[in-house]
Parts: sequence; structure tokens; C-alpha cells
Amino acid sequence: MARLLSLKDTPNTSREYETIYILRPNTPNEGVAEVNTRIKGVIESMGGKVLKVDNWGKRRLAYEVAKERKGIYLYWLYLAKSGVVEEAERNLRMLDNVIRYLTVKVDENIVVDARPSEIDDTSYEKAAQTAADEEDLFLSRGGDDLSASDDDDGDVYSDDYPAEDFGGKPKAKAEAAAPAAAAAEPEAPAEQPKEPKDKE
Repeated sequence: MARLLSLKDTPNTSREYETIYILRPNTPNEGVAEVNTRIKGVIESMGGKVLKVDNWGKRRLAYEVAKERKGIYLYWLYLAKSGVVEEAERNLRMLDNVIRYLTVKVDENIVVDARPSEIDDTSYEKAAQTAADEEDLFLSRGGDDLSASDDDDGDVYSDDYPAEDFGGKPKAKAEAAAPAAAAAEPEAPAEQPKEPKDKE
């Protein structure tokens, strides 16, 4: 059954869409490639043209989604007729690896032949490769950057902030200076409590 096209679309033109979907952070590269192949198949089988595919890597989410704090972001830019977005989102909704997706119409009445495509087979292969998360790399190293500090007294705390603010031990300089300062000041005599005056 042929889909009824919108009457406001100019004949022989398409709409430009951006789709971003987020995969679970533990999705392997083969799983990312599988989802990309499925979306590519939906767009191209319905007469669409993919202009750009990009893997933005693993990023922290603004809030927890489907019990995940991070996700793998994928960006698609494509030309398509009406109905392609609904079918692509229906396919994304059925996949367990996809935790969120969003499609935005960028422009309409685009002549398909006038828009060059930046896509070839290596673009899809590159989009399936997720770069290592910088935060995970830092944590797996165990925070090596902290131990390589150039601080002269060997602690990792800055001299601008007391070590107690960071849960560390007070510096020895401050401990040694406290008795010397106490010896330099004469002790003030203790004040005697005053007797209350009787009211007459």
C-alpha cells in the first residue's frame, strides 16, 4: 500500500532529518554495527539518502535512563520522505540496546541530487567503532596523575587550601608553628566572675 504524501511537500523533493540515538554503554562494536545496519536498511529501502553517520562515543547522561548513567551516542543526517522517520523509530523502539532516540526535521523541500553524501563503506565501519571513554581510562589507571605531582613536600594538596578540607592530615609545618606561637604570646590572666549587684 502506497503511503499518502503530504500535500505541502514540493514534488520530487525530500525532507532533511537528524536522528540521534543512545545505546547502552556496554554494547560491543558488533552490536553498534548491527543497529546501524538496521537503520541504514530502513532509510534506504524507503527511498531515503544517508548524508552523514557519526559515532560520538560514550558520554555521561544528564540523568539516569533505563538504569544507565552513560550511553553511546550515534548521529545520523539523512534525506527522506514522510513515513521513514516513523519506521526508523519503530525499529529503534524494538531494540533492547537502544535506551533513547530523537529525530528532528532540519529542512524540507530539498532536491536529493543537489545534496552530496559524505558516506561510503568506511564511514559505516568507523561509526561502529566506539572510542574508549576518557573517564573509564582514568579510573582504570588508578589516578596515576595524582601520584606524579611536582609538589615539593610530597602531598597532593595545594598550598592554597588546608589539607583538612580534603580529609587529609594537617601539614607538619602548621603543627610545628602552633607551639612556637603559643610560647611567644604571654598568657592572659583568667577573668574572675563578677558578682551580681543587689537591686536596692
